[in-house]
Amino acid sequence: MSTLNEHIQSSRRTGAIEFIIEERSADCVTSRMPVQEGILNPFGVVQAGALLWLADVTASVLVLEAQPADDRGEGFPLAIDLHTCLFGNQRDGAIRAEARFVRQGRRVSVVRTRILGKDSKLLAEVTSTHVPAR
Repeated sequence: MSTLNEHIQSSRRTGAIEFIIEERSADCVTSRMPVQEGILNPFGVVQAGALLWLADVTASVLVLEAQPADDRGEGFPLAIDLHTCLFGNQRDGAIRAEARFVRQGRRVSVVRTRILGKDSKLLAEVTSTHVPAR
């Protein structure tokens, strides 16, 4: 797309998202997502949905560390609420996510995930609520 209007008018959207889980424990999971072309918005910064996806999956991995799902998926932590505050963004490098429990329960778990950019700049904070699939 050569202009913002052409991008807005286009019906086709494509992209690729990937991230790496760097650490996992019973009380914290950290992951890293490289900033790449497929996750950038028309202004050249990371699209908000990519930040939320990183936070959601990182939080889900944390809940799974505490309560694993079975082979049929029963117990998989389904997000029922995601609250996001966006504070900043970036154009390149990598973005880190750090997920920690606010409340860890058998039926309801609440996780706060901090999304950090270059020099540990806070880009977003996501609080998610999860219940186990039945």
